[in-house]
Amino acid sequence: MKVVTVEQMRGLERAASEAGVSEDTLMETAGLAVARRVGQLIEGIRGRRVLVLVGPGNNGGDGLVAARYLSDWGALVTVYMATAGRRRDKFEECRQRRVRVVEGKDDVEQWALSSYLPITDVVLDAVFGIGNSRPLEGQLRSMFTLLRDIKQRPGGANFKLVAVDVPTGLNADTGEVDEACAPADWTLTLGAPKIGLFRFPGAAFAGNLETLSIGLPPGIDRDIAIDLADDKTVAAMLPKRPLDGHKGIFGHVLVVAGSRRYVGATVLATLSAYRAGAGLVTLASPECVYRLAVPQMAEPIHLPLPETADGFVSPSAAVEARAAMEGASAVVIGPGMGNSEPVQRFVQDVLLSEPRPTKPVVIDADALNVLARLYGWAEHLTTPAVLTPHPGEMSRLLRIPVPEVQEDREAIARDAAQKWRQVVVLKGAHSIVAAPDGRITISPHANPALGSGGTGDVLSGVIGALLAQGLAPYEAAVAAVHVHGAAGNRVRDMIGDGGLLASDLLPQLPRVMRDLKVKGTA
Repeated sequence: MKVVTVEQMRGLERAASEAGVSEDTLMETAGLAVARRVGQLIEGIRGRRVLVLVGPGNNGGDGLVAARYLSDWGALVTVYMATAGRRRDKFEECRQRRVRVVEGKDDVEQWALSSYLPITDVVLDAVFGIGNSRPLEGQLRSMFTLLRDIKQRPGGANFKLVAVDVPTGLNADTGEVDEACAPADWTLTLGAPKIGLFRFPGAAFAGNLETLSIGLPPGIDRDIAIDLADDKTVAAMLPKRPLDGHKGIFGHVLVVAGSRRYVGATVLATLSAYRAGAGLVTLASPECVYRLAVPQMAEPIHLPLPETADGFVSPSAAVEARAAMEGASAVVIGPGMGNSEPVQRFVQDVLLSEPRPTKPVVIDADALNVLARLYGWAEHLTTPAVLTPHPGEMSRLLRIPVPEVQEDREAIARDAAQKWRQVVVLKGAHSIVAAPDGRITISPHANPALGSGGTGDVLSGVIGALLAQGLAPYEAAVAAVHVHGAAGNRVRDMIGDGGLLASDLLPQLPRVMRDLKVKGTA
């Protein structure tokens, strides 16, 4: 599924028109899809009260079509004309059905609006959609301020606020929100999701986001570079598990990780590789880590490495680590290694020295911090790699402030992938996966429950396992991010959005992958 800018969406609509799909057909399809989904969200339509806020353009037209269908199906519909101007044809079709209409220009003090809101089941926001990027002013501003205040008031109205395409007041390109923007419970975006719905603060105002088909011709969006990960696409990426399969064909992951202070990172990265389907996993870690990790994990092969007096891996261990890499299908390096000078020398020797390694590698955590201190490292990193920085690590790698990283995450990830000629996962809410050829995939998942130590180590292990099972770096990263996010959602649904332990993700990983393969849904 493609993610579009406003201009790209308008281009798709123009292309659809040139292909013989009229604007009216798109609007009718969109309005019908919205009406059907609203009926599903409130579990039935007949007798339900629906208030449709209508603006002057195509978004208002979509809302009027939805109002017409909802009225035909037995809902008690009120159309509130929020602005001057209207889609006359769609408005008259509502009039013919005797749908109640309130003119916003006649409701200057919003007495009518404030009386409808407490008794309404659904408010459908079809005022501007992608058609406005200016601040809300005048009566519109006071109208949406009232809507927001009544919605958020303790003991207030219980209506569901459903935005058509984009919540009014949310910039569909930048994700900026107007002060009067009311957070939606659901956003039913039309044709293709808009990039601003994945950029904060806007992403926090979209609520549950769904994309509805409006009948665009197949393949019309093929030249758009940004994708949204979805269950169907990821299910097709996941490696097959033949009935006669054995550990030898499911890949061997080498996890190079750990220091005296960060034993847990090694456990999480190692066990997540197993949980994601790797046939064998070897943990190469300092001696002190080995002694503590063995009682916690019976499954991995252990390769104790020489260590320094303070519990970091010794630079001399690079020889053993490089030899182990030759017997592995994929490598994960960095979790819990620490930021000491010996670690820097070790990582540099393992990844950048001659002869250059050839196995695909996931570079995470402290290994990224090592690279950030080395000028020109990308010229020497020739093995296929997936780099997994969080915003702070990306800040150090690019030598720019974190706010600059977060300002345009897609562009930052894309430019880094092209500069380094490697796949990049910029972690965070709606993680970004970028390839050197310009492809970008956005994760649909944003989950504060994942904001705890160790969840990134789990992600690295999953990427490593998928690389070991034969996926190309970009596909391995996209699939792993999606599976990891879906696992986090399952834990959140069980315990809430706080208190998640990274180890809670481990049993959910194979369950998510199973469901993706069997049902096509996580």
